[in-house]
Amino acid sequence: MKTSNVFLSLCIIPFLIFNFSSFTSLSKVEKNKLYPKLQNYSKNLASNFETIDEERKIKLKKIGDYIINKKMDKKQIDMTIICTHNSRRSHFGQAWLQIAAYYYNIEGITTFSGGTESTAFNPRAVAALQRTGIKLEKVGSVDKEGKNPIYLMSVGEKFEKELFMFSKKYSHKQNPQKDFAAIMVCSDADKNCPLVMGADARFAIPFKDPKISDGTDKEAQTYDERCKQIGTEFFFIMDYVKTKLNRE
Repeated sequence: MKTSNVFLSLCIIPFLIFNFSSFTSLSKVEKNKLYPKLQNYSKNLASNFETIDEERKIKLKKIGDYIINKKMDKKQIDMTIICTHNSRRSHFGQAWLQIAAYYYNIEGITTFSGGTESTAFNPRAVAALQRTGIKLEKVGSVDKEGKNPIYLMSVGEKFEKELFMFSKKYSHKQNPQKDFAAIMVCSDADKNCPLVMGADARFAIPFKDPKISDGTDKEAQTYDERCKQIGTEFFFIMDYVKTKLNRE
């Protein structure tokens, strides 16, 4: 797609703001409809739960219980993953929590991401997600200078709708404004944002920032490790939800 950044800034962003629900809700698909590489990566995440320590699992299960309660009440489940700059960990979280819902065929879940400030979806994080089999295509920019790119995320051939990802504050109009779960994935955001306006639940599960490896020979390895860790833990949440719902 070669539409100019200026055109996308003027046309796509207002469309996202006023019609975001059409982009953030994908059709029901079975887990085998993910792209083959992503399907294989997802299977690996689903078999990697022994790497999560027990204290961490307790925190993750609380998020799962939130989802289960919403499901039992037949309510839409919106979840916003929050980190300071909405550039790395929060995008990892948004992608993997949504993909985990597809993988386990749990309907009614839509994930979002945001920060306490807006910067850019870091290209190192983009590359790490792409290496898992997720397709991310740069289609424009929020700003005329191109400093905050907009990416189109695609996870399978059979999905009718796709998701636009870019850096934004958690309160951005694309994100839910009330009755959502706020999941804090960095210590700084957890500390400096003790109250998330509109959220009906708040969870803190911080991850180490892969930024520490930027510019080193271990950069890609560190990003891949953090991407996998976040994916594994968010898959654990959905595995827990699926298991408990099947017992009901």
